[in-house]
Amino acid sequence: MFSTTQFSILYFCCLAFCLGSIEALKHTWAQVSDETTQDLPASESRAIAVPPKPKSDENIDKNSGDGEGKVAVYTEEGCRKMRDEYKDICFQALARQLGKTDLTGGVAACELIQMVDKKWECLSDVAEAYSTFDRDAALQVCPTIKRKKWHDQCFFGIALAYSTTDSRWAFRACDMSGQWRDYCRHDVNGEIAVVNLDLALAHCAAEEGDLLTRKTCWHGIGKYIARVDVSRAFEACQKVPLGPQNLYRENCVHGLGWGASEKKEVGASFVAQCDRAGEQKDSCLLGVAYNLKRFNLDTALSICDQVARTDLASQCVAFVNKVPSR
Repeated sequence: MFSTTQFSILYFCCLAFCLGSIEALKHTWAQVSDETTQDLPASESRAIAVPPKPKSDENIDKNSGDGEGKVAVYTEEGCRKMRDEYKDICFQALARQLGKTDLTGGVAACELIQMVDKKWECLSDVAEAYSTFDRDAALQVCPTIKRKKWHDQCFFGIALAYSTTDSRWAFRACDMSGQWRDYCRHDVNGEIAVVNLDLALAHCAAEEGDLLTRKTCWHGIGKYIARVDVSRAFEACQKVPLGPQNLYRENCVHGLGWGASEKKEVGASFVAQCDRAGEQKDSCLLGVAYNLKRFNLDTALSICDQVARTDLASQCVAFVNKVPSR
């Protein structure tokens, strides 16, 4: 029989594998490199990708050891008793658990991790978790992370943690997130839009960055509001300017289709509501298809068949059929 701690760690391994698989699918077309971006269709490109947000510590700390919903408590002593393949996972869970109120303890737990990349990821997670307790102290952790991916994601996570409580600061904090800047702006401004649409619209209307950066901003508004209130999302996207080649509003509606269809009870059935988008109906359909590609290729392709615009229909099929990179 497994002990409570061993069961918790095994559960976390399975959870991490599943989440990693989903994130891998999300990344099939949302790569950071310029070469990959150039390969994507110009009208929708990386701006409509699902940004790789820092992993939440909620699923880790709330693993049940006995199937009755009890919170698993991690200790250094318990982690040291784990087999080698589980020790790093346990120490990372311990660090996130401590990081909510104890920055020093969280960092110390990260230092016990043997895999270097996991150690950098751990420090990023701890900084994000502690940021709501002491933002300035948390920000000081990010420069200590030596791998750029996690260094930049550290700032991304802290910005996201403040998206609805200090929105102006959070949006500007994305400027520190390096390679994740566009993704950070997408997620942070999307969260802001849910609580303060006028501010979110103003952020995008500032016209910062290249076309890709600007499209990303509008996409986040549609996606995040649609997750909580579809009617509000349609109204919000109607406030978005058309932009060059209508891409601003189209990206907002694309995000709307994606976000609204994420709910399992909605899924492909949201296609029926895309008529509400008017001239941007095809972009709504693409949003639904792009989301469903992750779960059901046949259904996603059937939605592509309903796209009226030839260019968008071809783009939809190409994306859905794209083989994930290894």
